[in-house]
Amino acid sequence: MGTVTADTLDELVAALPGGSVVTDPVAIEKYREDFARDGSAGTPIAVVRPEDAGQVQTAVRWAAAHRVPVVPRGAGTGLSGGSSAVDGGITISLDRMRTVSIDPQSQVATVEPGALNVEVKRAAAEHGLWYPPDPSSFEICSIGGNLATNAGGLCCVKYGVTTDYVLGMDVVLADGTLVTLGGKQIKDVAGLSLLKLFVGSEGTLGIITRAVLRLIPLQTPKATLVGSFPTMAAAAEAVVAIRGTVRASMLELMDSTTINAVEDWRSHGLDRSAGALLVAQSDAPGESGAAEVALIEACCAAAGADEVFTTTDPDEADLFVSARRNAIHALEHRGSVLFEDVGVPVPRLPDLVKVIADIAERHALEIALVAHAGDGNTHPLIVYDAADPGSTDQARAAFREVMAAAIRLGGTITGEHGVGRAKRFALPDQLGDDVLALTWRIKDALDPHGILNPGAVLPPRA
Repeated sequence: MGTVTADTLDELVAALPGGSVVTDPVAIEKYREDFARDGSAGTPIAVVRPEDAGQVQTAVRWAAAHRVPVVPRGAGTGLSGGSSAVDGGITISLDRMRTVSIDPQSQVATVEPGALNVEVKRAAAEHGLWYPPDPSSFEICSIGGNLATNAGGLCCVKYGVTTDYVLGMDVVLADGTLVTLGGKQIKDVAGLSLLKLFVGSEGTLGIITRAVLRLIPLQTPKATLVGSFPTMAAAAEAVVAIRGTVRASMLELMDSTTINAVEDWRSHGLDRSAGALLVAQSDAPGESGAAEVALIEACCAAAGADEVFTTTDPDEADLFVSARRNAIHALEHRGSVLFEDVGVPVPRLPDLVKVIADIAERHALEIALVAHAGDGNTHPLIVYDAADPGSTDQARAAFREVMAAAIRLGGTITGEHGVGRAKRFALPDQLGDDVLALTWRIKDALDPHGILNPGAVLPPRA
C-alpha cells in the first residue's frame, strides 16, 4: 500500500466540499471500531463523510491513485469487525447519505446507504407497505450495513433476508467507476447475477451508494405464543417440529442465562425459572392464524413445554419480542461479550445447543444463547472478563470451538453478521481450498490493488 504525505492528503481535502474530510484525531476515534470491538482496529489518516455518490467516487479515485486502503462504514453497529479501520487508510462513512424515497405503485424504496432500517420501515408504512428484513438493531443499523452483511433478523424464518429484497443498487468500484445494477423491475435475468455478488461482500468488492428495495403489503395482525421449557434442548426439539408443521412468521429462542440477564437489566415479565423461552408468531389472517398457533402449541406440548401462553394483544406480545431484541444490551452489563453468529440446518439445532453447552462447561464460561431458531441461526454470546488474561484466552478458545462445531454439523460460521475480521481465520475451514481460491480470483478481478476493506472477510493468502 502507498504512503500518504501531508501534500497527498491535502489533495483529497481540496477535492471535496469543506467539512467532508475529518482529520482531527479526537473526531476520528469514534470511527475506528464497530460494535464488535474486536481489538484489531487501526487508525485511519482521515474519515471521509460524503453527501452523494460523486463524492464517494472522488474519494475512491484518490485512494486508487495513491494505493490507500479504503474501509466503508455504515452506522458502526456491525458485530464482526467488518468496518474496523486500517492504519494508514481512510474510512468512508456513509452516514450523511440518508435519503429514502418510496414508489408505492412499484412497491419499492430507493434508499441511500446511511438511512437506518427503521427509517425505511416508517417511510414504507406511510403507504401501507413493509420492508421485512429486521435485525434486532433495526432502530440503529443502516441499510448500507445491512446490504454489506446480508443482514437477517427476527422475521427471516418466513420472509427471508436482505438479499431477497434487493432489486437494484449503485456501486462504486475500486477504480472509482460507478455502476448501476438492476432496477425497479421484479424479474430480471439479463446478464450475470452481479447484484447478488455485492450483497454480503462486506465492502471488499465495492461501495454501495444506492439501493432499490422491494416492499410488500403490511403484515396482518399477529398472534403470539410464548412457551417455557425446562431446557434449551427441549425447546430446540420443539422448533424442529414446528418448522416441519407450520410456516411461522417468527421463531425465537432465549436460554435461561439470557432470560435472567434481560430481567436484571430491565424487567420484561419473563419467567426467571424457565430453562428456555420460545417466542413464536403467526401472521396468517383470521382462522388460519388461530389454526397455526394451535399447531405450534401442540408441538411445544409434545416437546415437553412447562407452560404455553398465547395472545393477540400487540402490546403484550411486544414485551416478549423486545426482550429478545434487547439480549445483547442486557448481557453487556454482565461483562465483555464475544459475539457469535453460527448456523446449522434446522434439524441439527438440538445438536448445536448441546455442543455449545458442553463448550461453556469445559471452559468454565457463561455462554448465553439466543437464536433465530426457525432458521437454525444461533447467537452464542460468550461473556468473559476482559481484564483477566486467562478469561480472555478461554473466551477466544470457546469462540473458535463454537465455529468449528457449526462447520462439523454442516453449518456456517456466520448466518447474518458477516465474517468481518473476527472470523476470517475460520473461513477456509468452511469454504475449502477451491472455493476460497475462486473467491480470491473474484476479489483480484474487481480490486486488483487490494485497497477495498483489506483484512476483512478473506484470510491472508497461503
